[in-house]
Amino acid sequence: MADGMNLDEIASTCDTLVLEGPDGVGKSALAERLSRRHGFEVVHSPKTPDHLDLASRYRAILGGAGRILFDRCFISELVYGPLYRGRSRITWSQAIDLAETVIARSGLLVHLTAPSAVIRRRLLHRDGEAVSLEEVSALTTGYQRVFSTLADYTRVLTLDTTALEPPSAG
Repeated sequence: MADGMNLDEIASTCDTLVLEGPDGVGKSALAERLSRRHGFEVVHSPKTPDHLDLASRYRAILGGAGRILFDRCFISELVYGPLYRGRSRITWSQAIDLAETVIARSGLLVHLTAPSAVIRRRLLHRDGEAVSLEEVSALTTGYQRVFSTLADYTRVLTLDTTALEPPSAG
């Protein structure tokens, strides 16, 4: 799928949405809006302790009933893990299996992106601090690589969030 599709229209036909992209790209703001409009239960995936089995955690969530919207999930581990820990705790095989499970649940993977400078400005506005522009660029490049690979196996919608309102502070 390509940029420019109406996410609200698509969300009305999905039971599962996965919103992924770097910190500051607008995942939480979009998740809140889509949840309010379409009745999704939002699952925010914060940093998960190293000793937990991430793939099993996400399989259990995906095995549940109801409309689910992930505000970050297993895909972020494929980007942040290698960048910050030198390895991912999710294998490509597990990620592809989980992505296919999302699709089987009448779902869609949504890759949220924006220029690195825009993302960094949002982080500064929201948090009062931000990682370097180079680090934001490495994250956006990492997400592009991961979603390009996943798109060979499943549906991916890429949306540029540049026009979204900046995240609120706090």
